[in-house]
Amino acid sequence: MGSVFDEKDFLACCGSTKFAKEMVVAGPFSTHQDAIHAARNIWFNKVDVNGWLEAFAAHPQIGQTPSRDHKSPTFAQWSKGEQSTALSTSTELTLQELLEWNARYRGKFGFVFLICASGRSTPEILAELKIRYQNRPIIEFEIAAQEQMKITELRLSKLFSDKADTAPAVKPLSTTNIATKAEEDRVNIIGAHLTAATRAAGAKPAHIPIRTRPPITTHVLDTSHGCPANGVEVRLEMWKDNQARPQFGETYIDGWISLGSSATDKDGRSGQLMNMVEALVPGIYRISFNTGKYNPDGFFPYVSIVFEIKESQKWDHFHVPLLLSPFSISTYRGS
Repeated sequence: MGSVFDEKDFLACCGSTKFAKEMVVAGPFSTHQDAIHAARNIWFNKVDVNGWLEAFAAHPQIGQTPSRDHKSPTFAQWSKGEQSTALSTSTELTLQELLEWNARYRGKFGFVFLICASGRSTPEILAELKIRYQNRPIIEFEIAAQEQMKITELRLSKLFSDKADTAPAVKPLSTTNIATKAEEDRVNIIGAHLTAATRAAGAKPAHIPIRTRPPITTHVLDTSHGCPANGVEVRLEMWKDNQARPQFGETYIDGWISLGSSATDKDGRSGQLMNMVEALVPGIYRISFNTGKYNPDGFFPYVSIVFEIKESQKWDHFHVPLLLSPFSISTYRGS
């Protein structure tokens, strides 16, 4: 039987009430890895924008102590511990500068500067704050959500570790330390390309859990209005295996196979674009957005992004968001 936690336990990990309730429904979890996998799915696919903002608001500013009346004393305790390195490496001048930049950041973006502060010094955090301050609000909102997920994963590890300390002794399922496993898993999700070279090409990593969402996903953000883009048609295709590789400047009519299509919802996320598979077929993919229908007065009638998935990446998840305005677009590979 898995470990049983209640809503207040999960609120200590993430300040979103929706997140905590969904985690209770998804549990109990046999291992902390199962809990982390469920947490990612819930945070990125079930918690809405208001839930993200609620979670952000639960955090104190970097360099400040959580309020005594915080709704989760455990959250406040962990938050203080995570900032210990920053506080121990600060001076009166750097703390004052951090306070000023925190105020600038909140004034521009409307929420607290969020970063996984564990093990980071004050100068390091301050430098990152200054860099991220230059971002557009919609981009920074996504980055903050990613940072919240890092914090949540680390705290889930603490939650399971504390449970293990108070539970009767049982035969361990693995000889690997729980906290170390959580950190390895976090690094893999955030930067899987860094670890791909250390494992045999095509070999399934033992710590990758079964998927709960398709391996290729997307969402569209309308940067001109500062909100998700609802109703954008999206199509995912794959290049035929038996054809020569598509080349820049060449015109192809029948070289692409359609995998699926959908339209974005009120959160800007598309529906399922491909079948739920554990391992991706390595190859060249194309994801296209009907931006002209979404904004007839815009500059782009449609947008297509072509990318290649290698043999060593077939176990990874590829999130390909589109940041859209009438006269500019940008994208990046998310987790």
